[in-house]
Amino acid sequence: MAQGKSASSDSSTCVLTAGSNDQQEPAEPLDSDDDAGVNLMRHVYNNHSDIKNSSGIARVAMEAKHKCAAYVLALRPWSFSASLTPVALGSALAYKLEGKVDLLVLLVCAVAVLVVHGAGNLVNTYYDFSKGIDHKKSDDRTLVDQILEPQDVVMFGAVLYSVGCLCATLLFFLSTLRLEHLALIYFGGLSSSFLYTGGIGFKYVALGDVVILITFGPLAVMFAHAVQVGYLSVLPLVYAVPLALNTEAILHSNNTRDMDSDKQAGIVTLAILVGPTLSYVLYNLLLFVPYVLFCILATHYTISMALPLLTLPMAFPLERQFRSQCYSKIPQKTAKLNLLMGLFYVFGIILAPQGSLPLL
Repeated sequence: MAQGKSASSDSSTCVLTAGSNDQQEPAEPLDSDDDAGVNLMRHVYNNHSDIKNSSGIARVAMEAKHKCAAYVLALRPWSFSASLTPVALGSALAYKLEGKVDLLVLLVCAVAVLVVHGAGNLVNTYYDFSKGIDHKKSDDRTLVDQILEPQDVVMFGAVLYSVGCLCATLLFFLSTLRLEHLALIYFGGLSSSFLYTGGIGFKYVALGDVVILITFGPLAVMFAHAVQVGYLSVLPLVYAVPLALNTEAILHSNNTRDMDSDKQAGIVTLAILVGPTLSYVLYNLLLFVPYVLFCILATHYTISMALPLLTLPMAFPLERQFRSQCYSKIPQKTAKLNLLMGLFYVFGIILAPQGSLPLL
């Protein structure tokens, strides 16, 4: 996921050969669900030269509009479901335990997680550019095409981290959670979002998968649950496992697709270490183990936990596409599956009869 980032091979498509004539099928068209992100990128990149040909007030207006679109693009908002779904899950668990949810706390918590995620994406953009990983064929050309300057990205990231800290301060006054526990979880997530590519750069030394697995799963779910109930519990860590595994599938599919370009850039990922065959096995485990867990919950506890199984038909085409090593748009499709599965998971918990969910 590289925190929602797609690398250079996003534009690559798989082709099929018919017989021995070696004729290639037309490239796969864009999915309609990807139109929002694609249109935003086209607006930023294709209109960059139009500003230079404008003058006067029109140029000022175009520059302002273009700059705002560039900031939004740099945030990669289409990746935010990976951080908001865990917040919804943690809050749903709190609802089943306490019988109520503080909507203001939920809103502030969601904003805090969202801005930290966005700031982490900006850190990713900055360090990938400074290390020469981003180039003209990359999806994120915000800095490569000089649409934004590096100092703009740094400043925007600092602002978002500051907003996140302000939200954490508000949560201290709104929630009964102890300060040391709040600070431990929040700054743990903030540090992870920065160190993914900044500082140590876990992404570059095959530890990015571990960071994403922890941050976009147990940590975010525990944070949302704790600020609602006012104490730390192991329960959200357990319930976060299916969602965390599926979220990791997004990053792993992204890294498998980008193995060649990552090798050239000197990046070491788990996909590179284990190779294509074991990467396929790992992707299947990350994709289908959550469904096994949902089956266990549905058969032993409450039928509402079967709701996420409605997304199972979406998983089989992804397995077939991965097996054929046609990696085009697999991360985006896996992210779509992750969002829907996560929402059904949340609804399943909310609809579960009181006392039917397993407690530790």
